[in-house]
Amino acid sequence: MRETAAIGNEALVVLFDDVGRRDVGSVGGKNASLGEMISSLGSRRIPVPAGFATTAAAYRDFIRANGLEEKIRCRLRDLEAGKASLGETGAAIRAMILEGEWPKETAKAIEAAYAELCSRSGKKELDVAVRSSATAEDLPDASFAGQQETFLNIRGKKALMDACRRCYASLFTDRAISYRTAKGFDHMAVALSVGVQRMVRSDVGGSGVMFSLDTETGFPDVVVIDAAWGLGENVVQGAVDPDEYQIFKPLLARPGLTPIIHKSLGEKKQKMIYGSGDRPTRNVPTSRVERTSYVLEDAEILRLANWAVAIEDHYGCAMDMEWAKDGETGEMFIVQARPETVQSRADAAALKSYSVSGQGKTLAKGLAIGSAAVCGRVSIIENARDIDRFVDGSVLVTGTTDPDWVPIMKRAAAIVTDHGGRTSHAAIVSRELGLPAIVGTGNATHVLHDEQDVTVSCAEGDEGFVYSGTAEIGIEKVRVDDIPETRTQVMLNLANPAAAFRWWRLPSDGVGLARMEFVVGNHIRVHPMALVRFDELRDEKVRAEIEELTRGYAEKTDYFVDRLSRGLARIAAAVYPKPVIVRMSDFKTNEYAGLLGGAQFEPEEENPMIGFRGAARYYSPRYREGFALECQAIRRLRDEMGFANVVVMIPFCRSILEADRVLDVMAANGLKRGENGLEVYVMCEIPSNVVLASEFAKRFDGFSIGSNDLTQLTLGVDRDSAELAELFDEQDPAVKWMISNVISEARKAGSKIGLCGQAPSDHPEFARFLVECGISSISVSPDSFIAVKRIVAAAESGG
Repeated sequence: MRETAAIGNEALVVLFDDVGRRDVGSVGGKNASLGEMISSLGSRRIPVPAGFATTAAAYRDFIRANGLEEKIRCRLRDLEAGKASLGETGAAIRAMILEGEWPKETAKAIEAAYAELCSRSGKKELDVAVRSSATAEDLPDASFAGQQETFLNIRGKKALMDACRRCYASLFTDRAISYRTAKGFDHMAVALSVGVQRMVRSDVGGSGVMFSLDTETGFPDVVVIDAAWGLGENVVQGAVDPDEYQIFKPLLARPGLTPIIHKSLGEKKQKMIYGSGDRPTRNVPTSRVERTSYVLEDAEILRLANWAVAIEDHYGCAMDMEWAKDGETGEMFIVQARPETVQSRADAAALKSYSVSGQGKTLAKGLAIGSAAVCGRVSIIENARDIDRFVDGSVLVTGTTDPDWVPIMKRAAAIVTDHGGRTSHAAIVSRELGLPAIVGTGNATHVLHDEQDVTVSCAEGDEGFVYSGTAEIGIEKVRVDDIPETRTQVMLNLANPAAAFRWWRLPSDGVGLARMEFVVGNHIRVHPMALVRFDELRDEKVRAEIEELTRGYAEKTDYFVDRLSRGLARIAAAVYPKPVIVRMSDFKTNEYAGLLGGAQFEPEEENPMIGFRGAARYYSPRYREGFALECQAIRRLRDEMGFANVVVMIPFCRSILEADRVLDVMAANGLKRGENGLEVYVMCEIPSNVVLASEFAKRFDGFSIGSNDLTQLTLGVDRDSAELAELFDEQDPAVKWMISNVISEARKAGSKIGLCGQAPSDHPEFARFLVECGISSISVSPDSFIAVKRIVAAAESGG
């Protein structure tokens, strides 16, 4: 390592260019990682701002020169013996350090390195970031997230020396002392390096955090990026609700593809910019344009994701990174990288599934952190000064958290915050502590009250809910490596994109049923014809709601295509490259009418269950333009995003003539069976599908038996009728005859055939019947997967 000064053989200051991950003991995890990226990833064109670091030797020399070692030890002994409080101890040690004088050689070395950095940048007084980097930081089993201080927009030698001294003092904040004690680290064995790095002008650009896996489920095939305007501290601290992007890694390297599978617009109500004088940074409100615009363009999202993959490949583990975009030059940089320390240590073979039932009214909702659920009593703490009021084991509700809150976060049952995203301090610490948390609710501190009994649920996908009262919480534990293999494929029924990644560890054979209508109803909420014919809408309130939802889209119909393709992409990504069978929309008219703007475009029917639904809609003038949007979304999903594992399925196709009409309409919209490997299946849920199975097999690549509708139409029983409930039986001999015959016909034609109903989950004997008939696949809900897999294995072995 090149050096400007040394004590014996130990350097006081080193350039980032001259350090790597082998030097954690000298410059700490953060600075070692910056040096590693500069020296080893330059060939991958990953830009890291230049800088230098003080060493552990410089820190120890400072402590020694000011005679502080024994004084600090004495204070820590008093704390351990209960003679002084944590607050008193930390304040006293920090005061000693802040009053210390810089050893002459160390000061000279720091000033010389800063002068060289200024010269290289062509500025007399370069603005720099001054970051703490502890020698026990960013280790695989301890992140020390946010334990020490960072100071931004520091200019001039005097300000730099003051900031470096304050970094040293931050080694003994209350939270840092508490964290080291909890982790069993010797306080005096940990030293602190200071990183001095050229500032990226993200104060007039944007910045954020990036992970090379899904932070909630450990799904390894996505990059997750949070982004906000201004300097990055607001994102890290959870002071803003950032934009979030998810990118599917396996398709990143394929030319011409844009595998951005999720984009959500954060509120981003404030941004941190440069200040002046004693306030080098300050927060200001964002403009309406900034709040309603994404921070990053698609090309920038993909560039960051590619960098994340390269950094992960180099380190050989999942990574947690910070990035910044210079608003003056448009350049982007990686400004920090460290190993991810929560999901990477989880047992990949262990699966714990939570379920919530009997819940009360929804009181608040936000981003779910983790997948657990707990019941508890609310404890609202709005300021860190009041943490003594916190009741152990209660649900901590607050605006936002920072490292000062860690001592009480460890004592909470769950955490709920008004602000923050998935990479906020509250989210990161909750994951490390194994606590369920809901962040970014916007109003939890206003709608909840102290001593209120609530249920905090993160068990329902990536949206978390606070329910009133105490719900029933079920927990199922299973080891994935104990699940038997089967010849018959066992697939998943999935509808909610937000929950799809929860099930990536299950050894499924793909998704046998992805319900498009769930995505439309929950993630789009607007009737497609209300977007196609927006100018014809008569209801002004509906028009206003649609205007708000589609804000930022050049065309109203773009909103539908974008949201639908990304929602389905998350389901397709969860099992890629295994098949995902997407059923085109199968709302009934009364359900379609419930969508925004839908009432104007739907007829009123006496019996929607057997009315204007499924295939009949797709070629009808009433809906043909809406179906065209569905086809556009599938084309984008397969051709532009790269999910060629998606199979299209047509529901409620009554006749051969109808099959031909639908296939023609699909082809006219760019979805031609057989082109680019596209397979098209048909639901088998009408007796005519069984009677004419051989003819349907000539037009479709496979069948999926919908046992509910097939039972209803075979027996003539309304499945929703309470009066006829005992007659609705999927194991009735007539229904089983239908199923066994269509399986036989499909096998003769060489077609694939599966079943996507609830019966195999509820009735083991029905699953055995399907195996005996020679069915290709059975698709079940994720919570039934393991039980059905075992039943199928037993049936195949004659059990």
